[in-house]
Amino acid sequence: MSKVRVLVVDDSALMRKLIPQMLETDPGIEVVGTAMDGNFCLKKIEELHPNVVTLDLQMPGMNGIDTLKEIMRRQPLPVIVVSSHSTEGASITFKALGLGAVDFVAKPQDATAHMADAARELIAKIKAAADSKVVRPGTLRSASARPEKIGTAKSGPAATKTVAIGISTGGPQALEFLLSQLPPDFPGTILVVQHMPEGFTDMFARRLDELCSLRVKEAQSGDVLQAGRVLVCPGSRHMTVRRLPMGDVVVLNDEAPVNGHRPSVDVLFRSVAKEFGRGAVAVLMTGMGEDGAQGLGEVKKAGGMTIAQSEESCVVFGMPKAAIERGYATRVVALDVLSSTLQAICGRNEGQGDNGGGGKALRARR
Repeated sequence: MSKVRVLVVDDSALMRKLIPQMLETDPGIEVVGTAMDGNFCLKKIEELHPNVVTLDLQMPGMNGIDTLKEIMRRQPLPVIVVSSHSTEGASITFKALGLGAVDFVAKPQDATAHMADAARELIAKIKAAADSKVVRPGTLRSASARPEKIGTAKSGPAATKTVAIGISTGGPQALEFLLSQLPPDFPGTILVVQHMPEGFTDMFARRLDELCSLRVKEAQSGDVLQAGRVLVCPGSRHMTVRRLPMGDVVVLNDEAPVNGHRPSVDVLFRSVAKEFGRGAVAVLMTGMGEDGAQGLGEVKKAGGMTIAQSEESCVVFGMPKAAIERGYATRVVALDVLSSTLQAICGRNEGQGDNGGGGKALRARR
């Protein structure tokens, strides 16, 4: 099997030394060159023909965003953004993902202390990117016009269904597209676990809130599950749900990573299966690895609806593929029809506001 050829682009001489050192620990990756700015990057792409580019966004001269635009215009390649942890860094990172970057990694704040973890993450994402589909800007078009939001964050009707979404590589673009297609009176509540580091999820939720009619926020413990509301799990925490007399709520925790992830999709899916049973809808979307596959199986076993995104519409098919191969996906759905599928499923619940009765009452009546 041929090695993945990588071009490293960063204006920092230290990062141009560290990133190749991190990557060369894996025999399946070859760093074919480095570049200190966008102009050199474009020249070296023509000379070296890399399979994947790692790209710093904050560079002098031709910055990362302009470089990415040129890469996508000339000859689209999988690009992994290497981003800072700052608010500005998060904002520009989401702009890059919207322009076609496959994924991103956060620069380690203490390179020496977190070198091994950063290396594992970057290596995994580069290998996934090498096998991914590059989504050209504009391929996934959000709704051009959207109705005003309805309801408020403090009040709203009970949800007909609880929709739990697990997603990773390729997720930001896919979620922007999906959520922008849902109407403001969508009858379900949506919980999202997107593999993303701490410090990025709040801005990601804010971006989604601006782009769609649903009310989107980063989740906090105690947030009530309501129709038309989307709660995004914070980076570095797990998200679960509880049914309480006051209403159905989110509960966050800091337990150990599952499948190497915190947040983990499996944690959310298992909790939704336990609490909502037949009132649960679990959706496993684009992403690398197997996180969420077992949890999808538990939702299916509890009587809930399980959906996997189709291969042709995924940037990376790893997570949905793992669930499909195990027989846990009741339906396999393309991204462009996923919104209509969810509307049909969530609109069909006979006991609106009951949200499946936690599965217990429904099972007792059978």
